[in-house]
Amino acid sequence: MSSAYYSADIDDFLCAGTDSILGQLTLSSEFDVVQAQREAWLSQINILRGSLSGLSGRLYFEFVVPRIGQRIDVLLLSGATILVLEFKVGEKNFARSAIDQVWDYGLDLKNFHETSHDAWIAPILVATEAKPSFSTCDVLAAADALVAPIKVNGDELRIAIERCLSIAEGPAIDPNRWERGRYRPTPTIVDAALALYNDHDVTAIARRGASETNLSTTSDTVDNIIRISRERSEKAICFVTGVPGAGKTLVGLNVATKHIQKESELYSVFLSGNGPLVEVLREALAKDKVYRENEEGNKITMKRARSEVKTFIQNVHHFRDACINDLSPPLEHVALFDEAQRAWNLRKTADFMKRRKGRHDFELSEPEFLMSCLDRHEDWAVVVCLVGGGQEIHSGEAGIGEWIAARNRSFQNWKVYISPELNDSEYELGETRKEIEQIDQLQAKPELHLNVSMRSFKAGKLSLFVKQLLDLEVDSAKTTLAEICDSYPIRLARDFPSAKKWVRSKARGNERFGMVVSSQAVRLKPYAIDVRSPMNPVHWFLNEKEDVRSSYYLEDVATEFHIQGLEIDWACVSWDGDFRFHPDGWRPWSFRGNKWQRIRKEERQLYIKNAYRVLLTRARQGMVIIVPRGDSEDPTRNPEFYDSTYSYLASLGIPSI
Repeated sequence: MSSAYYSADIDDFLCAGTDSILGQLTLSSEFDVVQAQREAWLSQINILRGSLSGLSGRLYFEFVVPRIGQRIDVLLLSGATILVLEFKVGEKNFARSAIDQVWDYGLDLKNFHETSHDAWIAPILVATEAKPSFSTCDVLAAADALVAPIKVNGDELRIAIERCLSIAEGPAIDPNRWERGRYRPTPTIVDAALALYNDHDVTAIARRGASETNLSTTSDTVDNIIRISRERSEKAICFVTGVPGAGKTLVGLNVATKHIQKESELYSVFLSGNGPLVEVLREALAKDKVYRENEEGNKITMKRARSEVKTFIQNVHHFRDACINDLSPPLEHVALFDEAQRAWNLRKTADFMKRRKGRHDFELSEPEFLMSCLDRHEDWAVVVCLVGGGQEIHSGEAGIGEWIAARNRSFQNWKVYISPELNDSEYELGETRKEIEQIDQLQAKPELHLNVSMRSFKAGKLSLFVKQLLDLEVDSAKTTLAEICDSYPIRLARDFPSAKKWVRSKARGNERFGMVVSSQAVRLKPYAIDVRSPMNPVHWFLNEKEDVRSSYYLEDVATEFHIQGLEIDWACVSWDGDFRFHPDGWRPWSFRGNKWQRIRKEERQLYIKNAYRVLLTRARQGMVIIVPRGDSEDPTRNPEFYDSTYSYLASLGIPSI
């Protein structure tokens, strides 16, 4: 576990001189300490001296959270309890943002620090000048022994500590053992991108397990393929596969950030055809860059910050267009394509070029053209395809087979690296299997497959359950659900108010929740859900609780196109009549004009199924699935369209609320 600026046993702290403590805090600080910070520390020291007399344990000032360098004002170990103290010196009120801040610290320890998992954790917000309030507050712990934030002024801190210690159960925490606990976070893709962009290695932001292929192993394998290709002047295409939420995008970002400078011999670019993902990551990186630069006294505008991060994460279509206009080799020798299965097939690419670019002679699929761009290098190049199984959700998406076919047609000198898991049914290879078997320069590497979901850090088997649910493997789905239900709550609802109430009650601190829905769910409009109404993914994913455009309001909805590749903590998954259960199999429908029409084309049936796969695997901590009752007076919302689906989901053992 990362260190603090100052740590000591409580007895030693009470005996130490104030100047000595301040001196150690100042020396340990990463920045020049201003007078306001010294005065804040002095106030905290004085309050703690009056609050800790007679207690045993250890305290830590400016305790550093490893993932992104956040610092907890004071962390206190006493008895069986971890007390997380956030001081707002001079404040008279308890701001909502401050309450969420101290709650987030507690959640971070509870979820990601090994020796804090089973401990009682009590977040305490100290507004030093607030009116007396603690006498009206209860100390309430959730099922996981994380106490809801306690709000006190400086004089009430001792009372709060005593109450917390009195309700905690279990043996006293050994500080030495606790400090040896590993910190194994599972950040969102946004948090991970921020950490990687700021020079953290992927090993610092990803949990590891003995039975799972972890991110560092996969990243090292990709790095080695790139290194060998450069040393031998070879060209290669590499496929990284994995279950939903396993961290494929993180692998790509990790490799790209290692060689982010143009002068790097291995200069690489991270490409994605997922417009919302690109927008959200770029804006998050730009905002973070402005914040960090300003913290260090360097003035930088959002315009400049956006310009700088734009070269790191690019829209694959913009990269494609640039290569059309400039026939020289691109600057990059390494291109990492996120969600490579979504690259366009020949028909869609040719149609786009004809209609939008005036190119009537374009006869290459997007995979083939993108490979041709890297093939312009005379020495070496590597294309890394990050591929999700069962993720094709839009017409014209070529799938993984087109990358193999393009290689075999035009780039037979390119080596191919795959994982054995590529043969899984979710990747829809079909005849491509035969083409793979005929490649003489093929190397299978198990390390290129990520087999455990990181997104659902409380339920690594969520993606398996969703696969079984969609494949109508009833007995297997029941078994898997029973294994994950305690750590990852899933509920069914028939109305929206109760579902929204449930998800709001589950989210703590700044845990993000939102409504997700199929892009074909057009008959949810009577419930004020309009999938055709434009939403801004940047606002939805990044804005605070007070912003009506954010996901927190549960008004604007995200479809599979908005949320693929991203995630939230808690989800309301809304189910419409576009995907109906039938004993013979799922029946996809499309709403045209004023009625539903059965989808017969296999390709489009697959898109609807995959859309629900995406929606059901977006939540990190739990979800409620809403299957409305319909309306017998509305033929477009006949209860029969919904009841069979609800009954099927309930039969798997999903409890109703």
